[in-house]
Amino acid sequence: MKPPLRHLPIWTCCFALVALLCVCMTIAIAMGSVRVPPFTVWKILWSELLPHGSGEPTDWTLQQRQIVWMLRLPRVLMAALVGAGLATVGVVMQAMVRNPLADPYMLGVSSGASVGAVSVLAWGSLSLAGIYAISVGAFAGALIAAIVVYWLARVGGQIHSVRLILSGVAVGYFLLGLTSLITLTSGQRDLANALLTWTLGSLAGAQWDRLPLPAAVLFAGVVWLALQARLLNALLTGDETAATLGVNTHRLRRSLFVVVSMVTGTMVAVSGAIGFVGLVVPHITRMLVGSEHRRVLPVAALLGAIFLVIVDLLARVLFAPMEVPAGVITSLVGGPFFVWMLIRNSRRQGVFA
Repeated sequence: MKPPLRHLPIWTCCFALVALLCVCMTIAIAMGSVRVPPFTVWKILWSELLPHGSGEPTDWTLQQRQIVWMLRLPRVLMAALVGAGLATVGVVMQAMVRNPLADPYMLGVSSGASVGAVSVLAWGSLSLAGIYAISVGAFAGALIAAIVVYWLARVGGQIHSVRLILSGVAVGYFLLGLTSLITLTSGQRDLANALLTWTLGSLAGAQWDRLPLPAAVLFAGVVWLALQARLLNALLTGDETAATLGVNTHRLRRSLFVVVSMVTGTMVAVSGAIGFVGLVVPHITRMLVGSEHRRVLPVAALLGAIFLVIVDLLARVLFAPMEVPAGVITSLVGGPFFVWMLIRNSRRQGVFA
């Protein structure tokens, strides 16, 4: 089946997705244990963004303002940033290894970032990095995990898909066990409970002062990756064909690994290990717009933002008053999706349409 939106101008797709994202964010801010009318949400946001904007303070209560501006809006923005980042990383990883089953969670990169971040939280490592210590630790862990998985998957200078998945699963489980060991031996019960919740992936701790770093990293990463769209397209044709097109595949992959690890590490540092976003969203994106990366990258980023905003909303309201980590919801969605992908690809010869 041909992608239904392949011939639609990319700016039209992006505009429609931005509008959908705004709608989803409004609903996510409005819903919760205390519901706020969507129109009131926009009036509060307008008054905060523009001090002389429309609306009188009597149009809403102080509680509603606190809920919208201080609690839910930072969380929804963080969900959008993390979703966009993980989806973008998933697109790039699948192009790097020419395997639609690759994503940061499946290949152990998220687990590596978790080990680095948890080490900082439990032992106070990298204290010289100050407020960026967790992000630096997560980046280092993600980069090391990516290098190890890539090295294990290479045989005779080529990456084998089966070895890649098996290596990623093996490294991921090892690092997951290491994360649990660090958490349980930290000697601090409250810290251990917080770390266990964090390793499942949660956006509950989102605050305004935690938004600038992931926003900056995501913007820089997406811009740089967008400039590599032609080279990513070449990678899909295979290393030999890409080399004939003048692409230095080894240098390109090294650069991509660094950027992927940086984005993944930053997102994991602020949200924990939220799995399967980088698997589900890129595949849906290619089904909609094809495999041309100039179209795939921006659409995947926006779809990833929409996906995680909805997931976080479900995590808050489905089991209210109890809240479940967002990573639990993505696993419930991503697990069956991964099985479907395995069955689907076993019936096809090509990897990308």
